[in-house]
Amino acid sequence: MSKIPIGVQLYSVREECAKNLPATLEAIAKMGYSGVEFAGYYNYSAAELRKMLDAVGLVCCGTHIGLDTLLGDALPATVEFNQILGNKFLIVPWIDEARRANKAACTATAGVFNEIAEKLEPYGMRTGYHNHHAEFTPVDGETPWDSLFSACKPSVVMQLDTGNGLAGGADLVGILKKFPGRAGTMHLKPYSVKAAAQGGMEAGFRPIIGEDDVPWQEIFRLVEEAGGTEWYIVEYESDAYPPLVAVEKCLQVLRGWGK
Repeated sequence: MSKIPIGVQLYSVREECAKNLPATLEAIAKMGYSGVEFAGYYNYSAAELRKMLDAVGLVCCGTHIGLDTLLGDALPATVEFNQILGNKFLIVPWIDEARRANKAACTATAGVFNEIAEKLEPYGMRTGYHNHHAEFTPVDGETPWDSLFSACKPSVVMQLDTGNGLAGGADLVGILKKFPGRAGTMHLKPYSVKAAAQGGMEAGFRPIIGEDDVPWQEIFRLVEEAGGTEWYIVEYESDAYPPLVAVEKCLQVLRGWGK
């Protein structure tokens, strides 16, 4: 069995969360997930969220938050919120195109992340960046993803999203080889290149884990040999199955693989 626990990104079940967050967390816990990564807090306080998690035996394995919440006077409140939540991974899921437009922009953005990482270190917290597909379109011979993480300190989490990466034509195996041990948390998202070719990019996200084109076994081997990854986080972004059914199916496949 892998020693890396498995969480789920709550964006996968966002409509269920909006309707009844406590019940959704309970359902996720019963599936066998160990943690959840937030993408919004549904108007609950950190204390209320922590109480819900504790009640069902889940932990917070991360949160997706805007870069602005980590800058300047906003940072102390963000730190306090996540201390209460029990979360150490403060991941930025998106940055303006201007911040990744070319190598110089990526280098400057890396400097911002490096500074945030230094400020979070005394609290035992880490920041990081999560990819979509655009970060893998080369600019002047180098992808923004490579430019960014070549300039980031190792303490900045490279939250590689497998499905988004494959949708953008990323060499997932090559990235993990180039930046070993940098994926502090990793998004496990399915994607089918064949389905995308037949029905467009959105169709590529319809299969569940194990029915797609992500080279899972090689990815797991590289991640687990390199070390440094504290969470696998499942994310599913399709209406091919009801959301709670989809994330449970994905977890069942991972368990079958010994994860």
